[in-house]
Amino acid sequence: ANSATAAINIMAWVKRNLIFVIAGVIAVLLLGGGGFYLYRAWDHNTTALTDLNTVVDTLKNLTGSTPSPGNEKVNNTEIARQQDKEIRAWNQKAVTSFAAISPIPEGTVSGASFSGALQKTIAALRRDAETEGVTLPPKFDFSFTAERDRLTFSPAGLEPLAVQLGEVAAISRVLFAARVNAIDSIQRVRVSDDDLQGPPTDYLDSRPTTNDLAVITPYVITVRCFTHELSAVLSGFATGKNAFIVRAINVQPASAAPLAPGAPAYPGGEMPAMPGRPMMIEGEGVPNPYLRGAQPVPPQPVTGKGGLQTALKEQLLRATIEVNIVKLTPKK
Repeated sequence: ANSATAAINIMAWVKRNLIFVIAGVIAVLLLGGGGFYLYRAWDHNTTALTDLNTVVDTLKNLTGSTPSPGNEKVNNTEIARQQDKEIRAWNQKAVTSFAAISPIPEGTVSGASFSGALQKTIAALRRDAETEGVTLPPKFDFSFTAERDRLTFSPAGLEPLAVQLGEVAAISRVLFAARVNAIDSIQRVRVSDDDLQGPPTDYLDSRPTTNDLAVITPYVITVRCFTHELSAVLSGFATGKNAFIVRAINVQPASAAPLAPGAPAYPGGEMPAMPGRPMMIEGEGVPNPYLRGAQPVPPQPVTGKGGLQTALKEQLLRATIEVNIVKLTPKK
């Protein structure tokens, strides 16, 4: 009875003071929310302080390191950005030096179009060689002996053959521009089933190398020349519009080198007469025996002329050059 009476009294008190009770409940809820907000804010401030201390410590370490981001006088960060911009600009400019050599023929390649282009290219290269006084082996096909008389080709090998024909033509023109005395051989890698039927002297056992940046295709050329012509060949590769990289070179006297299969036998390593190649071998006024129509000069007794003696006598050389052609891979 007492409990019921107490409950009735409490309910009566609540009814008489309802506004006060509601305000109290709201106040308690607000106090709880405020406490929770203060706790969250305190936790956020603690985390922010920790992060700030980390940043400050990192900045102190960077400032004390070498190189540092800089200070109010030197802004190394901005300098690094500028250098990065310069490097990117240089890279864009350097890309032009790695432009791929145009295939022959260009565009979609068929058996008929490649056969016709091959015949025309070989004929044009032979004419260029004759114009520049460069001797070629008989029926020299610039490493395309297997494909020279074909009308049908392995479909998978047509495009690689067109690429190689363009590259061989570019290499040959460098040799013609240097006016080497003779080209003994040009060797390339096999890229088609049709190459399996060609003479081994036209091919290399190596394969093209491909990585994330470029495709590297090797070639080996053997020429007969004098030293100034050899330097012109190397200069032509170095200054060409395409990326020729001379990987190795082997030079020896032409008389000591074995002849390439099919090459004419040059007695004693001497080249046949070449028109339009005025060059003195030793001493002023001595005719070049390699010029067409030049008469052999009988040995003359050497008399002292005073001054410096002849220390180096120019001789015909046989040079085997390994040259790589570098082509950038397309960006994905």
